[in-house]
Amino acid sequence: MEAAKPHSPMPPNLESKVQQVRDMLAAQKSVLVAFSGGVDSSLLLALAQQALGNKTAAGTVDSPLLPQCEKQEAALLAQQLGIKHHIIKAGEMESREFRANPKNRCYICKGLHMRALMELAKSLGLAKVAHGANTDDYSDYRPGLQAARELGVLSPLADAGMTKQEIRDASKVLGLKTWDKPSMACLASRIPYGSEVTAEKLAAIEKAEDFLRSQGFKQFRVRHHGEIARIEVDEEDFERILLKPLRQALLKELEGLGFSYVSLDLSGYKTGNLNKGIV
Repeated sequence: MEAAKPHSPMPPNLESKVQQVRDMLAAQKSVLVAFSGGVDSSLLLALAQQALGNKTAAGTVDSPLLPQCEKQEAALLAQQLGIKHHIIKAGEMESREFRANPKNRCYICKGLHMRALMELAKSLGLAKVAHGANTDDYSDYRPGLQAARELGVLSPLADAGMTKQEIRDASKVLGLKTWDKPSMACLASRIPYGSEVTAEKLAAIEKAEDFLRSQGFKQFRVRHHGEIARIEVDEEDFERILLKPLRQALLKELEGLGFSYVSLDLSGYKTGNLNKGIV
């Protein structure tokens, strides 16, 4: 992530949307932000602080679905913003229904997470929980959005009509270092529906992606297909990942994690790649 210089001019249309978010948050009097440390929730947290001051807090679910590096970055950003940061458990790995990994897995997980955060908000005396959904999220299969909506969780960024790019642009203007952070979905999204979600699979995926990150790759996924690891990187990175020294190191790393075969997806990195065929 590259640090952004704050106080650059914000286009009027974008400023209007950002102000709408502030106004929505201010109207709630107090809010707990569901905070992962990603691009969306980081902007939402910063705007909540501007709108509500000490009447806001950040809540992060400590889960094997969220990479350790993401948890650390979330804690650091909350500290830098001077916002109280609460870390809780939601127990999704104790849910047999979730571990079975049905097509509505995200609905089950989001429900567990949001209920846990709502309990936290109640204990802190905060009126509402808000999460960082944006308008682009509605173009993919995202059953978790339905769970949040049913529970009354606020979606100020989406309600203001903010796209992912607008969130990045606003974050850059406001000086948030997350403005160019690569998109990150939970680690369970690397496991095909119907294949059980286990702690062992999640750990292997996290370590494999940590290795790619350490080699300088920015946008990537390691999909878990049993004995096969299917790697997705941007097409511009194809040539580099196939260079012999890196290829050999990658094979050694992933074979050490229990994969018998390592493949490169020739279609490149794509969000929601395991949602193909789902309406």
